[in-house]
Amino acid sequence: MTTLNLQLSDAVLAKLRDLAEKENVSVDEFAAATLAQRAAAASQVEYLAQRATRGSREKFLRAMSKVPNVPPVPPDEAPPE
Repeated sequence: MTTLNLQLSDAVLAKLRDLAEKENVSVDEFAAATLAQRAAAASQVEYLAQRATRGSREKFLRAMSKVPNVPPVPPDEAPPE
């Protein structure tokens, strides 16, 4: 493990303490878990952006043309208007 020294405003530290207490964990544990979640979310956005560059409308339409044109089954039908 690596130690990370952060400078936080008093307000941010107070919020972290409150949230950590509600989760019944230490401030360090809460902050580490929160940073890990944020890093994972950022990685996912990058991955999806890369995948999006490989897509094409033609491939999408070709795949959709294979889907049968049948009415949806409950509860997937459109709500009444």
